[in-house]
Amino acid sequence: MALNAAALYRNASIQTASPADIILKLLEGAIKFENRALVAFEKNDIAEVNTNLIKTQKIISELRASLDHKYPVAKDFEKVYSHISDLLVVGNMRKEAELVEQALTYTREMRDTWKEVMEITKTKR
Repeated sequence: MALNAAALYRNASIQTASPADIILKLLEGAIKFENRALVAFEKNDIAEVNTNLIKTQKIISELRASLDHKYPVAKDFEKVYSHISDLLVVGNMRKEAELVEQALTYTREMRDTWKEVMEITKTKR
């Protein structure tokens, strides 16, 4: 019963979220899966590393696809997302945790930047 209520709450929070909130949730999800991959690296659980990095790659791909290129800043976001994606793919292929740590740093920076943008937008309203 409690699991069902949690799932209903999660679904409702996503369905009622603004586009900005959804992007923030995606970035936070990417960070969560990058962290899980790093823990799996420590345990030498290569299958779990792969699973979590693929989940992160899908999120980054979704973020790239959602960019609105009519705004000049989209090119900057595209470059960062592309770099994060490259780090994840190569880190997964070579099984190098250091590359995933770099990707995590960039993802956190993107999340923090996005939070700042959301805050600035709120104060202007």
